[in-house]
Amino acid sequence: MLKFRDSPARNSPDRLLAGRTVMQIIPDLNSGGAERSAIEIAEALAQAGARSLVASRGGRMVSELQSKGGLWLPFPAATKNPLSMFLNSVRLARLLSEEGVAILHARSRAPAWTAYYAARRAGARFVTTYHSAYSGSSPIKLRYNSIMASGDIVIANSEFIARRIAELHPEAKHRIAVVPRGVDLRQFSPDAVEPERVEKLRIEWGVEPHHRVLLLPARLTARKGHFLLIEAARKLVAKGLADIRFVFAGDARSEAFKRDILQRIERLGLSNYVRAPGHCADMPAAYLAAAVVVAPSIEPEAFGRVAVEAQAMGVPVIVSDIGAAAEVVLAPPEASLPNATGRRVPANDAEALAEAIEETLGLKASEREALSFRARAFVTERYSIERMRQATMGLYERLLEGD
Repeated sequence: MLKFRDSPARNSPDRLLAGRTVMQIIPDLNSGGAERSAIEIAEALAQAGARSLVASRGGRMVSELQSKGGLWLPFPAATKNPLSMFLNSVRLARLLSEEGVAILHARSRAPAWTAYYAARRAGARFVTTYHSAYSGSSPIKLRYNSIMASGDIVIANSEFIARRIAELHPEAKHRIAVVPRGVDLRQFSPDAVEPERVEKLRIEWGVEPHHRVLLLPARLTARKGHFLLIEAARKLVAKGLADIRFVFAGDARSEAFKRDILQRIERLGLSNYVRAPGHCADMPAAYLAAAVVVAPSIEPEAFGRVAVEAQAMGVPVIVSDIGAAAEVVLAPPEASLPNATGRRVPANDAEALAEAIEETLGLKASEREALSFRARAFVTERYSIERMRQATMGLYERLLEGD
């Protein structure tokens, strides 16, 4: 396994990357951790003097990409149609040659298949980032997922994902580099958020000043645990916690799934307690608007961006104890109680989740303040955006050293 995370590059990334062209390819630029990482690396490349291209079908984050020095190339990267993927590969290879792309970095499976063959045709270096704990439940699925382990360098967002890649794709073990996601601590800082931003969001969510908000910031998908939190909400409301409000801040993957959520909320009589306002553009303010942040995923997370961002903002966080949770949230038994930075609960256990929420809401002011301090210090030490950028740029540099 490659060990570049904590080692500085042997040469200056600015020197090796200046004037070079690096392209990232991703289905769209609407929201999500992979999309956020693409923009953060695009900005770092631009600052290093490189041409930074992002090929995707577009989305609400395109303007942010461009404002940070990245160049958006409209490209149908999301298609999973085999014929379309083949034609896209030919088209992309031509584009790589025309633009003089030295490194092509894929962040999702469908575009990675297109990118792999295009990079080989055009002579570009190929990098992948394993942004999800893809399941290998069948030989066909395992083969489809294997493209993410086919990069000249395979970036894992966590030690958990690195182990998973090595287990499922042992041939890639010597090409894995662990680079945890980073958080912009200038943006995700309690001191950087004006009270008016927090108040504006709470008004938009329809919560009163005395309401305590439990925030689940994630796309509306089954694996993120929305139904589990609804069940925990039912238990908490039944106990008489009438001043709590649950906010599901995130896009819906499908309107059908969103309808299912809303119908469940109504059927359980929770319409006054649960909100689903959709995408939130001001996440630092959203975290500060919350009394507790909850990430109750029912499937393993590759990293846990929500948990890290919440800790950076000093807000108590509760996560499912699967996937990379043990890396991004310190909690007993790995950490003694005085050193804990959050709570981890068994996955898919509504009772345990409800109990953890109730206990966290019951923290004394001094306990909450100490938890907040520890959590932010933990994230500052391990998960800064500067750390992630330096490591990624070092990997790009390593690929260019032989040119």
